[in-house]
Amino acid sequence: MSGSYKVIQYVQGDATQPQDEGPKIIAHVCNDIGKWGRGFVLSLSERWEAPEREYKNWYRNQFQPFGLGEVQFVEVEDDIWVANMIGQRDIKPIGGRPPVRYEAIRDALITVCGFARDQLASVHMPRIGSGLAGGEWIEIEWIISATLLKNFIPVTVYDLIQNNEITN
Repeated sequence: MSGSYKVIQYVQGDATQPQDEGPKIIAHVCNDIGKWGRGFVLSLSERWEAPEREYKNWYRNQFQPFGLGEVQFVEVEDDIWVANMIGQRDIKPIGGRPPVRYEAIRDALITVCGFARDQLASVHMPRIGSGLAGGEWIEIEWIISATLLKNFIPVTVYDLIQNNEITN
């Protein structure tokens, strides 16, 4: 694992192609209603079938708890896992509140932290929770610092450049 453990490393690139040596976890936010089809998940599905298939199977069969704050780890390559984190309530605002649920993201990142420690893995992600989920990146940054960085887990956040514009 390279990089700093005290700050988030920001890079331009695709989070589905993590730039680091050793084991890697690609963390992203999913909703709690079993929907998969917009945002970063499209990039994941282009690269690997398993994260979408396993997420939908998890939602349908609930063979492990499925709800806000839960995480499913899907191995997609040797030493690369996708962390399907349930950090979004529904897919649209409810009562004027955006779908993002900060406490659920915090709970999920605590689980990711434990898994990363066990695997000696770095964590890679787009700007989770701040795109379609409607969250404020500054809040999510704080949660990442309080969970992963506090526990010396290296984190890289990817800003995807499309048509000369940064997208989440």
